[in-house]
Amino acid sequence: MSYAAFHYEVQGKVQGVFFRVYTSKEAERLKVVGWVQNTSSGHVEGEIQGQPDQVEEMKEWLKTRGSPGSRIDKCIITDEKSNLKELSYSSFETRR
Repeated sequence: MSYAAFHYEVQGKVQGVFFRVYTSKEAERLKVVGWVQNTSSGHVEGEIQGQPDQVEEMKEWLKTRGSPGSRIDKCIITDEKSNLKELSYSSFETRR
């Protein structure tokens, strides 16, 4: 079994609108692992790992949906991997 992964940075109105809470709920729904945190520049960043289909669905969610009060101007996806042999995380966590 191989897993997929990516790092993300979401820009726009993503702080003060429960973006991390909704990201965590969506990650749990999709059964992906990783983390999310606010950045000092007013963005949200994190990492996602899991089954390829669920990882792709999470990527689309980050690019297009987010939390109800958010406005996503840009979602930068970097460090994409499609052949991870094991996951680096056991759950999804919200960091400060």
